[in-house]
Amino acid sequence: MQNLFGKKGLVTGAASGIGREIALQLAAEGVDLFLWDIDEAGLADTAETVSLVGVEVITRTCDLTDQKQISAELQHLVETWGTLDLLVNNAGVAFYGPTDTMSAEQWDWLLAINLHAPIQITRELLPLLLNRPEAHIVNVSSICGLVAGARFSAYQVSKFALQGFSEALRAEYSRQGLGVSSICPGPVTTRLFETAPCGRIGKKTPIPPRWICTTPQQVAQRTIKAIYSDQGLCLVGWVAYALYYLKRIAPWSLDLAHRLGRRKRMKKKAAQFALHSETRPVKTQAPESRSKAA
Repeated sequence: MQNLFGKKGLVTGAASGIGREIALQLAAEGVDLFLWDIDEAGLADTAETVSLVGVEVITRTCDLTDQKQISAELQHLVETWGTLDLLVNNAGVAFYGPTDTMSAEQWDWLLAINLHAPIQITRELLPLLLNRPEAHIVNVSSICGLVAGARFSAYQVSKFALQGFSEALRAEYSRQGLGVSSICPGPVTTRLFETAPCGRIGKKTPIPPRWICTTPQQVAQRTIKAIYSDQGLCLVGWVAYALYYLKRIAPWSLDLAHRLGRRKRMKKKAAQFALHSETRPVKTQAPESRSKAA
């Protein structure tokens, strides 16, 4: 987009973290804002700060696991403004732990917020966005949508899919003046990890050390630049760049890292199975009774 001043935008997950900073940066550029979040108090705080800039700001609490509520809030936006230039799908949650410990309800919860909600919001707003001379969609993804790790499979599935959705939209609608940017930061100093449920009994979700993290402010600044330049993929932070290019140049190295210690663990597992087999009582089959002579 060549100019953001006077444009109208929707930002989800705007109560804290990356969403809050993107809202503040957009307000500084002169964008009127609709802000969504389930955290009413945090949303009010963001709105109060944004309003100091002098732009119009409207807040709505919205549970992104509720498809009917999403549609109702989108209808409210259309009735209030009748137009939209910018959509920022930012809201997201995480789950840490072995994949086999996740329940179906936990999978549904995470995918509803991270993937199904952005798809629904985008789908229902596309006619409005395509009716503008130029418009832009921002999907806040993650380096986890490009490079997989351990114990975050549901989060990574949602982000890989969101990355694919972003690329598909960009391929389909670029000629019609719709820009699409996928923002992929490395670890960020937000409360994402702190609030993520943990599937390991007696454990807490580990929080990345600050020295490998980027800040929400840096992510927001890069997001604004991506909107102006219509950048399709926007990496943020040195960790994101390192992992992205490592996977492109030497994908085998990441696979090797995931398999370190595999032989030792497999031997230990085999020994445990052998021990279990030896100690397991052997069931003896009762002899068949002889048939009586006729």
